[in-house]
Amino acid sequence: MDGPLCLIVNPRAGAGRALRLLPGVEAALRAQGRPFRVERTTSMEHARELARAARDAGELVAAMGGDGLTGAVAGELRGGAGVLVVLPGGRGNDFARKLGIPHDPVAACEVLERGAERRIDLAEAGAATYLGILSAGIDSDVNRIANETRLPLGTLVYVYGVLRAVVSWREARWELTLDGERRAFAGYSVAVANSGVFGGCMYLAPAASLDDWLLDVVLIGAHNRRAYLRGLPRVFRGTHVDDPALRIVRAREVTFAADRPFTAYADGDPIAELPVTVRVLPGALRVVAPR
Repeated sequence: MDGPLCLIVNPRAGAGRALRLLPGVEAALRAQGRPFRVERTTSMEHARELARAARDAGELVAAMGGDGLTGAVAGELRGGAGVLVVLPGGRGNDFARKLGIPHDPVAACEVLERGAERRIDLAEAGAATYLGILSAGIDSDVNRIANETRLPLGTLVYVYGVLRAVVSWREARWELTLDGERRAFAGYSVAVANSGVFGGCMYLAPAASLDDWLLDVVLIGAHNRRAYLRGLPRVFRGTHVDDPALRIVRAREVTFAADRPFTAYADGDPIAELPVTVRVLPGALRVVAPR
């Protein structure tokens, strides 16, 4: 892809990983002969402001951080208003993994030079958008624990969160409306997937597509704690989908609520309080991806 680039960097992403790898990315961009400028974020709202300014200036907009930063930037480019470049700088980098972009942001610069523009779906929850998976229930507790920990766990931080959260978990009662059809069940969580990957290479909805104009809704029903934990390693391989307590349905719009308050998280960050309505935005994002 040709054109000048605005490189938006979260200096705290990956416990400083993005900042450590930034000089190598700058060198790779200079070797391409590409005009670029670097902007360091101070908050997610600041990242959104930077993305809007770069979009309005006609620049390619690169996100160098984790999935939270990438999702925040992508939301400002919705409707094809700009082109997103993904340079993974966080811990999980699940969106980059789904697109086939290298985990090393220096190697990912080659995608910018040799890749092609691709149109993909976004998911919208209220006024916010996201790229990966929105989930609530036990995942609300897991994400909160993972975000609060200062342990250097890397991509295993989500597993740590699960082990902590399951100790005190009690089942919730869920009510959903999927494209007008009502459902109810008791269990652990509801997850609404766009990319299908989260938590550092966990393929919760392995068949989810980024360009099918549909959301994959994952319903995790009643388990005992031991069975729930036994199934956790299978999520990394995407082989958990035959679990009788799990159901995946597809819809363009889903509204869901529980019998007690939960915060829904998406791309690793809190995004809404339940009840929440999620819609697919077909082909709403232009992104540079491998050919």
